[in-house]
Amino acid sequence: MTANRTRWIFPALLVVLWLAIGGIGGPLQGKLSTVQRNDNAAFLPESAESTKVAELRKGEAGATALPAVLVFERSEGLTGADLAAIDTVLGEVKGLGLQAAPVERAKEQPVRAAQAVVQLPTGGEKLRALVADIRATFDALPAGLSAHVTGPGGLIADFTAAFGGIDGLLLGVTAAVVALILVVVYRSPILPLVVLLTAGLALCFAVAIVYWLARADILTLNGQSQGILFILVFGAATDYALLLIARLREELRRHETGAAAIRAALKAAAGPIAASAGTVVAGLLCLLLSDLRSNSSLGPVAAIGIVASLAAALTFLPAVLALLGRAAFWPFRPKLGDTDHKTTGVWARVAGLVGRRPRLTWVVSTAVLLVGVAFLPQLKADGVAQSDLFLTDVDAVTGQHVLAEHFPGGTGSPAVLVTAAGAADEVRRLAQDTEGVAVAAPARAPLADGRVEVIAVLKDAADSPQALDTVQRLRDRTHGVGGTLVGGPTASQLDVRTSSLHDRKVIIPVVLLVIFLILALLLRALLAPLLLIATVVLSFAATLGVGALVFNHLLDFPGADPSVPLFAFVFLVALGIDYNIFLMTRVREEAAHLGTRDGTLRGLSVTGGVITSAGVVLAATFAALSVIPILFLAQIAFLVAFGVLLDTLLVRSLLVPALTVDIGRRIWWPGEVGPGTR
Repeated sequence: MTANRTRWIFPALLVVLWLAIGGIGGPLQGKLSTVQRNDNAAFLPESAESTKVAELRKGEAGATALPAVLVFERSEGLTGADLAAIDTVLGEVKGLGLQAAPVERAKEQPVRAAQAVVQLPTGGEKLRALVADIRATFDALPAGLSAHVTGPGGLIADFTAAFGGIDGLLLGVTAAVVALILVVVYRSPILPLVVLLTAGLALCFAVAIVYWLARADILTLNGQSQGILFILVFGAATDYALLLIARLREELRRHETGAAAIRAALKAAAGPIAASAGTVVAGLLCLLLSDLRSNSSLGPVAAIGIVASLAAALTFLPAVLALLGRAAFWPFRPKLGDTDHKTTGVWARVAGLVGRRPRLTWVVSTAVLLVGVAFLPQLKADGVAQSDLFLTDVDAVTGQHVLAEHFPGGTGSPAVLVTAAGAADEVRRLAQDTEGVAVAAPARAPLADGRVEVIAVLKDAADSPQALDTVQRLRDRTHGVGGTLVGGPTASQLDVRTSSLHDRKVIIPVVLLVIFLILALLLRALLAPLLLIATVVLSFAATLGVGALVFNHLLDFPGADPSVPLFAFVFLVALGIDYNIFLMTRVREEAAHLGTRDGTLRGLSVTGGVITSAGVVLAATFAALSVIPILFLAQIAFLVAFGVLLDTLLVRSLLVPALTVDIGRRIWWPGEVGPGTR
């Protein structure tokens, strides 16, 4: 009686503990947006030139504010009543406690547009609310007079709004997709609920940690990293649950009691699951090497999600399964001595194919991947305008087009050149003569250290690639004069792009090295890790190639941010290695008794179904990111979803097993595995 009571008391306490965590973390999900930071300046390192300019201007009025441009237009020409209404709007804007510059009319006849620059405070929710208040003042404008809030302030407010309310939508879509897949996989009403509850509690745990760290300014959270956190936790927790439950089903056919079966399943599955999670965490933490705080913070945010998923899958889930026993699998409860259909089903036939023609299998698989790789040069990932980030119509983008039609595109978001007072005139002349500059204003009052600033209004929209090129030309022409530094909104965006390109060159090799070391320790071999990494990198390159075709010719995207390939690489390589770890640890386990060839085919037979199910779940969860109408996330959603499926269905199912069988026991070099048979 005492033993029976002990067997359920500890699992019950674990369940209660996790429910308490859910009670704490659940309400915080709706508060994550209050600790987000979505502006470029908040992400840049102190070494960035635009950051140095911002530091030098810190004492100047409005220097830390974010400019927004209010643009008004009537196609037939502005009337006296229009101008009076615009003045009334600006009065109401000032009543909100904001600084507004005088109205400027377009230099055209008839005058069809006017604009005014408003300084907004940085910060997600406050900025978004103020822009909404400004737009509300437009309701009283005369009929036919259109008005928009654009510029950096308007764009960031609309960017923040794109994430508003997505928590429930994203979780709802993800949970629905995962539930459907789980019902198909398990044909049980109970297990899907248990797995979804595991993922939900893991998310609550992760959210609680991230919220408090972001609130204490220990890490930076933005809308993109929040969306990725939600998806990653749901996908990872579900994957780990699938792997544990699959092993439990096996053990229930070998053990009489559920308690013995769950202990055996944990003993067999906990190691590979923990190793896989550790690999993903290590890969994600390599993002700490990024120059951009947005990227470097995504690493810890996502890593916290993986650790929370691992904790829930290895504590809460086993506790619930221990309490439920075989009833968890109702109505198809596994019985002691039942036949394992995984050794006779579709994956046994796949293993048979690999065993009969290993060399042909891996050659054909490699050729298929190389077809995708051939399109890799078509990928355009050197940056896009901020206005191109939106996949739906937003007011700030409409306003940007109106502004560019009647005014210099950079109105309201000028480049700021900080230079020595004695060099100000020469710097202004150089700026004025720079291609892409509409007008360079005389030097303003002195800043710190006797420096002054020269304002250069750009001809092109401040967020456009042409404007970025103009800022680069300004830097090239003025850097040697008076220690000039060039900052401002466009310069910040240029520094973000430069840092992103730098990150790709630094982080990708480090991720590969870290994952190689982990695999070498886990598999106690050198050749196998090299081959596994090579197959995943080949799969990643093929994914980018297919992505280029889809983005350029099917979806007609304008390009991609430089960080898209980096994030896709980190997720795909880490997660792709994840599935190879699940397969190869089982292969090594079986090879110890059967030899490498038969152990590989046995490992493929018994893991094929569950790993494929896990891949489909992860692909579906990442695909759910596409409900957020942001270009970056839509591209990440496609690349990771497609890449995971490619890795699961081709690389892990055919390429890796075929290579292992063809190479034989040498795959474990310099170690030895198995009784000595090939």
